[in-house]
Amino acid sequence: MYTATVSPKGWVVIPKDLRKKYGLEKGRRVQVVEYAQSLVLVPLSDDPVAALYGMLKDEPSLTAELLAEHARELAQEDA
Repeated sequence: MYTATVSPKGWVVIPKDLRKKYGLEKGRRVQVVEYAQSLVLVPLSDDPVAALYGMLKDEPSLTAELLAEHARELAQEDA
């Protein structure tokens, strides 16, 4: 477990081994999230699109469902 002290400017030093483990280098952006009465630091990706690529690969295709729904709507309009 690590502890840190907040400076008068509000700065907190993240321990070196944690910076290394999570790739927190100079200039790296993190998001500060308030969650369940805690503050959580979430490293932000330099390329958010690349970070999300493949996230839904195991999910069913929504394109096929959208096309089927559109076909149903067209059929109802023609009827």
